[in-house]
Amino acid sequence: MTHTPSDQQVGSTVTFGLLAAWALHDAEELATVRRSLRRHVPVLRERFPQVPEAVWRRLESVDTREFAVAVGLVGTLVAAASAAGRATGGRSAVYQTTLNAFGLHGLVHLAQAAAVRGHTPGSATSPVVVVPFTLWARARLRRAGVLRPTRPRDLALGLALAGGAALASHAAAHRLLGGRSAT
Repeated sequence: MTHTPSDQQVGSTVTFGLLAAWALHDAEELATVRRSLRRHVPVLRERFPQVPEAVWRRLESVDTREFAVAVGLVGTLVAAASAAGRATGGRSAVYQTTLNAFGLHGLVHLAQAAAVRGHTPGSATSPVVVVPFTLWARARLRRAGVLRPTRPRDLALGLALAGGAALASHAAAHRLLGGRSAT
């Protein structure tokens, strides 16, 4: 029996692969965030004096427990999107939007590394895990005939969702930990 592209389903490697790629990437972020902030905030503060002092103070006081809880909360969202992708053979708009946001998030990490002229949390896995996985998964979705058209506004939405998820997860983590700060 021959399959037309619209008959084909994508499997767990494409859908739950997003969760696996995300986990590898965020493990790097967790392992390097504190050291990286200590090293780069003073340099960036000098380079970008127009940034409000409150921003620099917040970055210097990142609570690693809060960061870990925030990562876990985002992981829940990525797991749900991956499950939606698997349940729909990759057709889920939630899955595809999350996949696109993940890839764009990787590009943001590369831009951050360029801005500091060195490693930043997430910049090691972005070029070897995040971006390649996203491109590979999108190609598999395209071959299966289920990739939704991506317009510039979709990319903007993906970036906004990724940023919103990051901010919301950190706010929720801060609240869950009772606002305690222990780096």
